Amino acid sequence: MTRKAVLPYFLVVVFAVIADQIVKYLVETGMDYHQQIDILPFLALFRTHNNGIAFSMLSSLGDTGLIAMTLLVIAFVLYLWWTSGPEKRIARAGFALIVGGALGNLIDRSLHGYVIDYVLFHTATWSFAVFNLADAFITVGAGLIILDELVGGRGKASSR
Repeated sequence: MTRKAVLPYFLVVVFAVIADQIVKYLVETGMDYHQQIDILPFLALFRTHNNGIAFSMLSSLGDTGLIAMTLLVIAFVLYLWWTSGPEKRIARAGFALIVGGALGNLIDRSLHGYVIDYVLFHTATWSFAVFNLADAFITVGAGLIILDELVGGRGKASSR
């Protein structure tokens, strides 16, 4: 991959990390722990800390284990990104979002020993796990990779 081909995706990574860290800083400095600010009937800001990964899983690994695992995941995604073909623009954007989101959460874990979460979807009788912008970037990135595989796969199948 050439430097010119990497630059737009590198900018996506930088944007994702900076946006994530700015929002987390504002949440940490502007809200009390476990404070809930309702935005819509089903959406609130809710400041909390996550000692694990998604849904607080693997918190028993501790900071060192989770940092090591995150670095391995980032390395694997970078490998997939680097080896993807130039026609895989959507997947490459997805890889960049995943790396940016993972780096944002890695920064939190390295500096604080936890990840700052603050987005809460809920109803009167149900609530979804609290997450953050980095988690959203990772999820959207994974969706883009799947979309690229589906769209790319369909095109190849129809040309046979």
